[in-house]
Parts: sequence; structure tokens; C-alpha cells
Amino acid sequence: MNKTIAALVAVTTIAGSLVSVTPPAKAGDGNVAAGVAAGLIGGALVGGAIASSRPAYGGPVYVVEPPPPAYGGCYWQRQRYWDGYGWVIRPVRVCY
Repeated sequence: MNKTIAALVAVTTIAGSLVSVTPPAKAGDGNVAAGVAAGLIGGALVGGAIASSRPAYGGPVYVVEPPPPAYGGCYWQRQRYWDGYGWVIRPVRVCY
């Protein structure tokens, strides 16, 4: 009985959605001049407001540079070593 009622409700819902057809959208008998004029006026107002706004950046600010590292510094040096097959030269970072 429950399956029959559920099937009947489903068929009724689908049939109701097929029967209720919406009419096609119309643009008020082709009168679009008011919409065009409103768009142009609105665009001019918004464009004028954006053009007359203040810049978003601030003035110059003093920035302190970070201190040098506590150690003396590092540099790259070429170092050769024996890898079991022959001498190989590789770059090594040397810090002092």
C-alpha cells in the first residue's frame, strides 16, 4: 500500500511539473531604452566615484634593516673527494 501511494505521488508530481509551463519572457514590448539609460547613468555615477577616490597607498616609512648574522659568513668552495671509483669534485658550503 505504501509503495502504491509513493508511486502515485511521484507520478502526480512529475505530471504536474510537465503541465505547468511558464510563458516565455518578454522585454515589455521591446521598450529597453529605460534600461539602457539607467545602465549608462549608473555606470557614470560609479565610474565617477571610483575615479575621484583617494589613492590606497600610504606615505614613506622608515624600515630597519635586519642585523648581520652572528657568524662570520659562508661561501661555496670546490672540494674533491674519493668516492671509491675515482676523484669527484663537488661544491661545498663552508661557514666560519
